[in-house]
Amino acid sequence: MPFQVDHIIAEKHFGLTTESNLAWSCYYCNSYKGPNLSGWDSQTDEVVRLFHPRRDRWPDHFEWNGPVLTGRTNIGKVTIIVLNINHPDAVAVRAQFLSLGEQLRT
Repeated sequence: MPFQVDHIIAEKHFGLTTESNLAWSCYYCNSYKGPNLSGWDSQTDEVVRLFHPRRDRWPDHFEWNGPVLTGRTNIGKVTIIVLNINHPDAVAVRAQFLSLGEQLRT
């Protein structure tokens, strides 16, 4: 799948086009994220910021449960929902990789 350069903080929110504000993103995650900086956590009834790949540590917020990515924190859970990371097609592709002996990486 092709990757895109994503503004972590979107330009419309005054995010700069600098290395510290850019990250590789798959096309689908970037499409779902759009300019969002946060999402709604229905369990806590709060707005929660999205995972920031330059400031946050991946293993603090996420873990693999087979081909499904799960959130360890509210930030992880909301990021998974907003980016639609566990879309059935993505989970199916990950399951195929796992069946071939591949490991999912952080």
